[in-house]
Amino acid sequence: MDTDIAKEHLDGHSICLCRDGEYFTDDGRGISPMMRFISQGRDLSGYSAADLIVGKAAAMLFVRAGIVSVYARVISEGGYEFLKAHGIVCTYDTLTERIINRQGTDICPMERTVLNIDDIEEGYKALQKKSEELREPLNKSRPTD
Repeated sequence: MDTDIAKEHLDGHSICLCRDGEYFTDDGRGISPMMRFISQGRDLSGYSAADLIVGKAAAMLFVRAGIVSVYARVISEGGYEFLKAHGIVCTYDTLTERIINRQGTDICPMERTVLNIDDIEEGYKALQKKSEELREPLNKSRPTD
């Protein structure tokens, strides 16, 4: 099963996607791999995903991309419910109330962004905007030639 193959190859990576036994991995942080795949127009319909941490934001991106099953090491209740509501088979190791930010001080900013959004396209646009806002300080600190 593709989910099992993706899960087997997750070690050392942040995400592994598999379809028909063929898989690829990515090491990007958070939802950045899925955001990049979607913005590149990559066809992920029919793929299974194994991911380290899945919250509602990641779940929305999986639904938008046409992912059919998900394994998560850690999944939030919101992420699990969103996948379930969209007919995506989901297994996990740990179910948690919410995904926390990297500093461990608050809810993840991407989770907060889609907390009260259920429309996939609206959620995707909000996540794009939030991603740009979070990158902005990095872009301002880089010297220009």
